[in-house]
Amino acid sequence: MVEQPKMDERIRGFKGYGLIHILHGEGKGKTTSALGTAIRCAGSGRRVKIIYFDKGGAGHYSERAILDQIQNIDYTVTGRDRIHSITGRFDFSIQQVDRDEAERGLQIARQDLTTGDYDLVVLDEINSTTDLGMLDVSVVLSVLKSRNKGVEVVLTGRNPAPEFLIEANLISNVGSERHYFYSGVPAREGIDF
Repeated sequence: MVEQPKMDERIRGFKGYGLIHILHGEGKGKTTSALGTAIRCAGSGRRVKIIYFDKGGAGHYSERAILDQIQNIDYTVTGRDRIHSITGRFDFSIQQVDRDEAERGLQIARQDLTTGDYDLVVLDEINSTTDLGMLDVSVVLSVLKSRNKGVEVVLTGRNPAPEFLIEANLISNVGSERHYFYSGVPAREGIDF
């Protein structure tokens, strides 16, 4: 018998917006799931903001072309382009520019979470950004707690901080049972980026 998730007494009977989602894990699909939620929310006539943390560069994220066409979705890109233009290799190093860009993204998030301009704010890769030390967990948590009470928030990325998990009202762990990457299949435009 599969154990059922425990009820979150903090939100028993809750109605409206204002909950926190976490999409994490080793599998492919965390950002994709968040984008689906964003599109669904925008489709209902609500306003959405996506803040991409550590996903700089123009040519690696094909979904942005369609997001540009959706009237109710705004997005901000932060981070440097980590993919080498010639070799295609990913740069895993953490530099001061990465910390500065993460801080810029957090300042934008702080504003977008408190103005009441958005019903849903997606903080894409915020979990990874804090896990890698580009942002302090306590500062991000403070920003989350200071949000307008009617703003729904989605946090994505691997390795969410335990403090984020405590605050979350929905946690989805995206697992990986098999991935073609490990068979040498390179990332494909329109499927993986």
